[in-house]
Amino acid sequence: MKKLSKIPNKPGIYLFYNTKKELIYVGRATSLKNRVTSYFGSTKTPRPIENNVSQIKNIKWIVTDSLIEAIILEANYIKKYQPKYNVDGKDDKSWNYLLITKDKYPRLEVIRQHEVKKKIKGYIFGPFPGIKTKEMLKILQKIFNISTCQPNAKKPCFYYQMHQCLGVCTGEINSMDYKDKVIKPLIQFLRGNKKRLIGELAKKMKNESRKENFEEAGRLRNQIGKLKHIQDVSLLTKDFYEKDLKNRLKGIRIEGYDISNLGETGKVGSMVVFDENGPVKSEYRKFKIKTVEGQSDVACLKEIFYRRFLRKTGDWPKPDLILVDGGRPQVNVAKKIIPKIPIIGIAKGKSRKKDEFIGISSIQEKYLKEWIEKNKTLLIQARDEAHRFAINYQRKLRKLQI
Repeated sequence: MKKLSKIPNKPGIYLFYNTKKELIYVGRATSLKNRVTSYFGSTKTPRPIENNVSQIKNIKWIVTDSLIEAIILEANYIKKYQPKYNVDGKDDKSWNYLLITKDKYPRLEVIRQHEVKKKIKGYIFGPFPGIKTKEMLKILQKIFNISTCQPNAKKPCFYYQMHQCLGVCTGEINSMDYKDKVIKPLIQFLRGNKKRLIGELAKKMKNESRKENFEEAGRLRNQIGKLKHIQDVSLLTKDFYEKDLKNRLKGIRIEGYDISNLGETGKVGSMVVFDENGPVKSEYRKFKIKTVEGQSDVACLKEIFYRRFLRKTGDWPKPDLILVDGGRPQVNVAKKIIPKIPIIGIAKGKSRKKDEFIGISSIQEKYLKEWIEKNKTLLIQARDEAHRFAINYQRKLRKLQI
């Protein structure tokens, strides 16, 4: 199918249609390209849709910013269109749904398919097949400050102390405000209206700031940030996670940096590039330090990072991971300049005999953290290569000066 080459390597949902233009299957993926092309391989599974690919005459897709948005969009399509191979071919006869109750302070709960048929009062969303629904609850709770405590319990709950409860337990927020600040945005998100929601929250944030309600403005700012950068890898099942991990780390770009100097003179820096298979030497770069006086590896790194990441011509690919030869000072200066890219340092321990990895615990992306743990040997090779490349450059410059 010619259309396969056009499918992006991004999260979202894919839609299969038959010759009658009927939607016969909808699925989600963290990599649309990898997931959809897998249906047309030689290996088949017992799932009905994979044994009936001949019925697929057209493919459409919708890109999302995160997996959780793909899950919500998939659920909305299944509920609305009841695609044949989703409904007839499901593995579990009791799909999970999310219920927002009609309580004074509404709660978010997981219910099963047989409960949906009962006359339950509240907003029902789903179905959500094949995901960790409890993990989904945790993610939504953090983003929307959904209360799980008893109203007016007087004693602050655990989440209140973590700034994830707006004060239902302490009586600081009434029912009307709770529904307006928590439940309405949650419903909009679960209906698949994230962009509109962010726009509305941004307007509210500006209004609160004008009124000098800076605490509420700050809460809204933080909520917008969470919505824009949703951390949802925990939703993946073990099998799905392993496939996703493999797909997401294909072609990983690691940039390793090091400084070499001869006292206060001859200061240079290096940038080496590795992928999952080793060095990519055509991507190496050298830096002659221009602004640093005296001897300071941290200041030299700072100059290199400014020159590398604040270049006006954005023709260098963005790395997935930055590696520095050094400890906490080197990692911290990198984080200040490049806050959105994971950074780790490799330093010699106190005995100078064992390499110590700095910053892994601060990396939020679970898939990348696990990959780092499994590939420390490769990362040490990248550190050593950055060191070698910097020293060779310095020696070359010294020869030219003699």
